Amino acid sequence: MRNVLAIFSSLSQQDGNSAKLTSQYLSELQKNTDVNLTTRDLYTQEGGHLTKDEMEAWMTEPASRSERQTELAAISDALIEEVKAADEIVLGVPMYNFGIPSALKVWIDRVARAGVTFRYTDNGPEGLLENKPVTVLAARGGQYQGTEMDTQTPYLKHFFNFLGITNVRFVYAEGLAMGEQAASESFSRANEKIVELTRTSVD
Repeated sequence: MRNVLAIFSSLSQQDGNSAKLTSQYLSELQKNTDVNLTTRDLYTQEGGHLTKDEMEAWMTEPASRSERQTELAAISDALIEEVKAADEIVLGVPMYNFGIPSALKVWIDRVARAGVTFRYTDNGPEGLLENKPVTVLAARGGQYQGTEMDTQTPYLKHFFNFLGITNVRFVYAEGLAMGEQAASESFSRANEKIVELTRTSVD
């Protein structure tokens, strides 16, 4: 049984293009292996943006936390446990104003915790998470892959690498707002890549 954590970050939720790509990836993966699926739709989750009080709760020893601090720390704890338990992380990511969705940034802020998912050493930062594949399904209205305007790809690679996860793969569907033919061809190429990656994941 393969534990898969699927993160959806589209404002349009399941109607979003990145969500459709992610669902297609999961469907193909389930054709090839038994999957225990955990899903997070970041735009339906409670918690809001990270606050000073929440961060201070992390830095307070568990035995010394107030009841409210325990509640605040539990938000991040739950997200991190999902990441640790996963054999693969699947991430649906639309591009908003050349960056990642704000809800995904909130998830990142709660997963990156000093002393828990990374630590600082005399030789620099060290990731504390077990390496595992991360598959990013990226949906964009324009064409950005390989250009300086694609800030998502390096950012997500840097983030996961920082935590000790170096196997980060990308599937791009671009030009989705550039006419029906361009969108259809882009989805077709993305689906071919999805089939390739899902077969590789279980070989």
